Amino acid sequence: MCGRAILTATPDDLRELLGLTEVPAFAPRYNIAPTQPIAVVRAPGRLELLRWGLSKGTAKGGAKGNAKESPRETRINVRAESVMTAYRESFAQRRCLVVVDGFYEWQRVANVARGASRPFLLRREDGKPFVLAGIWASRVTEDGEVMDECAVVTGASTGVVAELHDRMPVILSRESLACWLTGKPSEASALLIPTAEGLTSYAVSSRVNSPANDDPRCIEPAPAEPPKGNLTLFG
Repeated sequence: MCGRAILTATPDDLRELLGLTEVPAFAPRYNIAPTQPIAVVRAPGRLELLRWGLSKGTAKGGAKGNAKESPRETRINVRAESVMTAYRESFAQRRCLVVVDGFYEWQRVANVARGASRPFLLRREDGKPFVLAGIWASRVTEDGEVMDECAVVTGASTGVVAELHDRMPVILSRESLACWLTGKPSEASALLIPTAEGLTSYAVSSRVNSPANDDPRCIEPAPAEPPKGNLTLFG
């Protein structure tokens, strides 16, 4: 699962990771939400913004969609187990690199009301940006506008992510970026193995629950929870 992300990397870090000749002037993002613009690479050396979420009707590569789709009607994540069939044209011809330097995950809190959860930020231990496997598609709105959209490919969680959720984005190594972007489908399919190597996590505040909050306070560590059970004082 990947429902919120951050991208606060410096232009130099992005240039070094992606081999960019130019880095667009993107403002730092601390709480990127579904249907908002997210940074992607569709062609070597070019970083751009696409709408995060494939609209209903784009499965199997279809382009026509509904201009009034709600966030719940968009597919922000697609499963690695079925992406080659459910989105076969996008997987074959329209793979992309989704660039982040962290993503949020919500852990269910035990012994509280149903649905309650606590947000955590997952990022590299060195704070550097990294790349998620993605696909993209185009749709035509009711106004005749062509809109390009993307989704993150996810698989079964492992490592530190498995402590929070059973799904995680497929993170691509630096060595596999070119293969995912321009390799044959058979070569790209071999990269659909989730790994959490190098990731760390910490709890953050519930500010990230609202897309309206997008500032450095979103990534600040939350105060430690008080110990559970009865507290006995000695004195």
